[in-house]
Amino acid sequence: MVNLAHALEASAALYPDRVAVVCGDRRIAYRDLDRAANRLAAGLAERGIGPGSIVALACPNVPAFPTAYFAILKTGATVLPVSLLLKADEIAYMLGHSGAAAFLCHVGSETAPIGREGLAAVARVESCALFAWIAAEDGTRPDDGHPSLDDLRTEVDAFDTVNRRADDTAVVVYTSGTTGRPKGAELTHSNLLIHALMIRNNGTWSSDEVLLVALPLFHIFGQICQMAAGLSGGATLVLVPKFDAATVLRLMESEGVTRFSGVPTMYWAMLNHAEKAGIGAEAFASVRGVTSGGASMPVDIMRRFDARFGTEIREGYGLSETSPAATTHAPGMPRKPGSVGTPLWGVQVRIVDDNGVELPPGERGEVVVRGHCVMKGYLNDPDATADAFRDGWFHTGDIGLLDADGYLFIVDRKKEMIIRNGMNVYPREVEEILIAHPEISLVAVIGVPHDEHGQEVKAVAVRAPGSTIRESSLIAWAREQMGAHKYPRIVEFRDALPMNATGKILKRELS
Repeated sequence: MVNLAHALEASAALYPDRVAVVCGDRRIAYRDLDRAANRLAAGLAERGIGPGSIVALACPNVPAFPTAYFAILKTGATVLPVSLLLKADEIAYMLGHSGAAAFLCHVGSETAPIGREGLAAVARVESCALFAWIAAEDGTRPDDGHPSLDDLRTEVDAFDTVNRRADDTAVVVYTSGTTGRPKGAELTHSNLLIHALMIRNNGTWSSDEVLLVALPLFHIFGQICQMAAGLSGGATLVLVPKFDAATVLRLMESEGVTRFSGVPTMYWAMLNHAEKAGIGAEAFASVRGVTSGGASMPVDIMRRFDARFGTEIREGYGLSETSPAATTHAPGMPRKPGSVGTPLWGVQVRIVDDNGVELPPGERGEVVVRGHCVMKGYLNDPDATADAFRDGWFHTGDIGLLDADGYLFIVDRKKEMIIRNGMNVYPREVEEILIAHPEISLVAVIGVPHDEHGQEVKAVAVRAPGSTIRESSLIAWAREQMGAHKYPRIVEFRDALPMNATGKILKRELS
């Protein structure tokens, strides 16, 4: 019998006075964080929340997130994290589809009005009987008759955490919905505990780790690879409510951060800010580990970042459905830029063709995964589950290859592959070349319909500061760098590219 909440409880028992969470001027000890989670868990249990319940949670990176997250788990219920960028219709779908019984919702802000959207959503979902406000950091919240987290809390410091089976669902993570309605990946207590403990016990962690958490905690990457892993090992989490490159670089130095995880666009933003502000290796002087995930890291950005800050970014790969990692560059193993490493312990990765036949090293095909990291299925969606699992393997929808040493290279999303004149074009390959141009700061490559060629290759790019490069110049340059079927015939410059909350470029909004 297990519960992911035991990760927090064990550290609270071992390190009661150690700082668990830093957020602005607030510093919260492990004893106090666990006690706050116990009080909220007792209040939720009094309102009927327990095993079989699903509780939605929308909250930025503030202390209320880990408090509410572990409180929900302590009751034996399942957490449903909600992105702060969603609209009412999207939230209502998730609440209704999952049958959520409660929704703990932050008041939000002008730029991310999750409170307004969440309140509108819950009014449409009959099953969601409890709506509670998570107040702003200054304590403000609407006075509309709905309780706050403070109203739900009891004065009982102890709570008997409900034990669950290893394969019971701890967290439901709804995918980003890039191919239609989002699907709810059911991640078990076993999935997540093994992941957190593997990260903590990788042989390089010390007892004084400080993790800067700029990844949104409603996303599984930050949730497990930082929050759960850190709190299970007695680390201090420095929470950043909203990513800002200048703030992150300042906190890296002032808080003595030892570990940082981010998505490629975060590294790109920090690099750009550092180059303008003259910031160098001093910002990462205390850092022992730097990892990237969530999207493919352009090799040029990785090399420039490492050269400036004296780091060695280690890239991994996974999906929400793999809770979240399937491969990584483990400590001590040689790094191969452009690769996402080798499979985690207990995880197998293969490359297969369209018929499911395993391909030899060096050949491209679909990446399939099996092992302890893989979800148990999609919530209330047996057809999607059956389609994703074939012969015991989870089909990722990503195209990749394994080299002779077992390193995985992700080529692209299967659904994003461009077919021009019957020839396959992988957007990431084109992006890797274009991003190396000194006047290009950020780029995304997509396929657009074309009467003659079927699809045409289009690059949507952001110019580097001070650049005046024209579309025709970039096309001419690209023509010299890659095969005739690959180079973009269409270029569009924009001031910025649309991204989701985790910094992944939203290609569906570019066509």
